[in-house]
Amino acid sequence: MKWITSLTLAVCLPAVFAAPAIFAAPPVPRPANEFRIVAPSGKPVKLSDFRGKVVLLQFLYTTCSHCQATARMLSKLQEEFGPRGLQVLGVAFNAEAQERPVAIDEFIKGNSLGFPVGSASPDTVLGYLGASVMERFVVPQIMVIDRHGTIRAQSELLGSAELQDESYLRSFLGGLLNDRTSTSAQANRRRRP
Repeated sequence: MKWITSLTLAVCLPAVFAAPAIFAAPPVPRPANEFRIVAPSGKPVKLSDFRGKVVLLQFLYTTCSHCQATARMLSKLQEEFGPRGLQVLGVAFNAEAQERPVAIDEFIKGNSLGFPVGSASPDTVLGYLGASVMERFVVPQIMVIDRHGTIRAQSELLGSAELQDESYLRSFLGGLLNDRTSTSAQANRRRRP
């Protein structure tokens, strides 16, 4: 019996303690496709509206206490890193957000958020996350897209605590915000006749 326990620990412990450089659902990195949310006013907001910025998407339920706490933390990061090119966007996809758009305004005001939150259908969100409606998932789901339009991090469907950890996100986002290589090259190409 001891050898079974030892074998189990030898196989499982390395997986528990191995820390990947980027916490993400496979396949990452990958190009970010266009994504659209609808603001409470009814106006569409597209991911491409933020081209050249680092975009953090928080897929959330307006009734979820973890989503509320994460949104408040992300609002602090938006305030701090926004001037450097971060844009946080909230995407509510629960039934309440679909049926009562005012629930999104209540979510924003109730949590004193400094970033836009809109809604998208559950099918649209799950498709964008690469998930099936038959799969289990938790909210919030976090996705980080770099300045070049590449998804650099995405929560596992059953959650990635690292992507809800303020100190980890501060370091990860800081690195992405410092990477201006291709943004500068694109700007230079646009200026040439």
